Amino acid sequence: MAVTMTSIRLDTDLADEAVKILGAKSRTEAVHIALREIVALKRFKALMKKSSGKLKFSGLDE
Repeated sequence: MAVTMTSIRLDTDLADEAVKILGAKSRTEAVHIALREIVALKRFKALMKKSSGKLKFSGLDE
């Protein structure tokens, strides 16, 4: 993972809440966790849209 120092403006109340909710050790860690989560969510949604109606699930009683 490439890491660079950057400066951004954050809503500190929201960032502090994210730290607590995510169990992060810092605001930086909370931002990293949140970014990974949103990227994973977007990738998942894209996969679901692309695979719509094409996925087979075993064990379903239909």
